[in-house]
Amino acid sequence: MHMEVHGIARRPRSTFAPVDPRSGSTGVSPSIVMAGPPPRGGGAPAPTRGARASMSPPLPFLHRRVPKTAVVLRWRRAGEGGPRLEPVRRPALAQLDDLVGVERQKAEALRNVAQFVAGRPANNMLLWGARGTGKSTLVKGLLARFRKEGLRMVAVDRLGLADLPDIVERLADVGGRWIVYCDDLGFEGDETGYLGLKSVLEGGLTALPEQVLVCATSNRRHLLPEPAADTACEAEVHPDEATDARLSLADRFGLWLSFPPFDQRTYLQAVFHWLARLGAPLEPRAEIEREALQWAMGRGSRSGRTAWQYARDRAGRTL
Repeated sequence: MHMEVHGIARRPRSTFAPVDPRSGSTGVSPSIVMAGPPPRGGGAPAPTRGARASMSPPLPFLHRRVPKTAVVLRWRRAGEGGPRLEPVRRPALAQLDDLVGVERQKAEALRNVAQFVAGRPANNMLLWGARGTGKSTLVKGLLARFRKEGLRMVAVDRLGLADLPDIVERLADVGGRWIVYCDDLGFEGDETGYLGLKSVLEGGLTALPEQVLVCATSNRRHLLPEPAADTACEAEVHPDEATDARLSLADRFGLWLSFPPFDQRTYLQAVFHWLARLGAPLEPRAEIEREALQWAMGRGSRSGRTAWQYARDRAGRTL
C-alpha cells in the first residue's frame, strides 16, 4: 500500500528487527513487529503476508535431528542453513596397534574410555605433548575400537567452542555415548573462546551429561600461553591468582596424558613398524636407519609422524 505525502508516493518504512541467526529470535516481541503504522482504535496490528513470511526464520540447530547413523559429526558454524551438526561421510579412523612408543598412554586412555562406554564414571581427557607423537591418532583409534559398542564423536574446532554448551545440551537428548573431540587446542592471551569449554567441563550452569566425554589434544600442557615475562601478572595485585585463573582450564580435565618427543630408538622402531605395514623391504637395515635419521634431521623432529612420512617415501622407492 502506498501513502501520498505532498503528491509523492512513498512506501511505509519497515520496522522489522534483525533476526538472530543462532536463536532465530528478533529480540523483540512479535506483537510489535509490523509493517506500516498501527491501525486506529488500538489493539495489536495484524502482520501483512510479507511480514508473516519474514517472521518465520530457519529453525535453530537445537531443533534439528542429529543423524542417527553417523559415527562422526562435525560442528559447522557458517554456511547455508546456519550452525549445525553435520555428518562426516569419510571419517579418518586409526588402529591402536599402529601407535608405537606410547604404550602407557594408550593403556590409560583405553581403560578410561572403556569405563565411559560401559556407563561407569570416567574422566575428561587432555592429551598434550610434542607434535606428531600420536595424540590425535590415539583418539581416532579409540573411536575405531569402541564404535561397535555405541561410541560416537563430535569434532569441534577452536572457533566453535563458544557454542559448546548448546552442543552438549543437544547431545543429552540423543542415544549412545559421545566423545566431544577438540583437536590441537591452543589459545592466545586475548581469546575468550575457551570459556565455553571451561564452563562445560566444570563450573557452568550447563551440566555435562553422563553420556558425553570431552577429549582435547594440544601441544601446550595448560592450553593457554605462559610467557616468561607475564606483564598481565606483573600488573596484578595478586599475581598468583592471575596464574591460577590461566591454569584452571587444564585443571578441569581429570586425566592428563603426556606425549614426550621420541628418542632415537623409539623413532627407528616406528620407522620399521610402518615399513612392515606398507609391505616394504626391511633390509638393508643400516641403510634404512641412516636414511631415516637424515630424514628426521631435515624435519627437525623425531616422531611417529616423521617415521610414517619417511616410510611412505622409502616404500614408494623400493616396492
